[in-house]
Amino acid sequence: MLWQLAQMLWVGGLWLLHIGLLPVLGQIGLAPLLIDEIAGMLNALVVGFAAACVVFQALVLVQAEGLDSLWRDIRGQLLLMALLACAMFVAVRIGWPDAMRWQVFSYLALGFSGLVLVLQPVPGWSGRVREAHP
Repeated sequence: MLWQLAQMLWVGGLWLLHIGLLPVLGQIGLAPLLIDEIAGMLNALVVGFAAACVVFQALVLVQAEGLDSLWRDIRGQLLLMALLACAMFVAVRIGWPDAMRWQVFSYLALGFSGLVLVLQPVPGWSGRVREAHP
């Protein structure tokens, strides 16, 4: 359950910001420079939050499946890719702030790795409904 909650928060928040909030701000008539400023601040916050959730999900995966699952399991590989995308976003934002395309690329790589991760089964769940314990 913690896996799904963390996944919903970071993947949903990432896509909600990119597809939902920023276009709506443009529709209500805010100035484009103001929208860019808001997007820059919120993108950094969402990527930082996503990195924290990815680390938490990696810990859940390691606890459920073992340490080898980080590089042998598709879920672990997607989590490592998402963490790399977060690191690349932060590194480009700090070291090369004019490279907006690299920031967008790393943001989208993070988003798409999250979408593929959503399609994977929850660790430690064999596909059957768990029975409630009295």
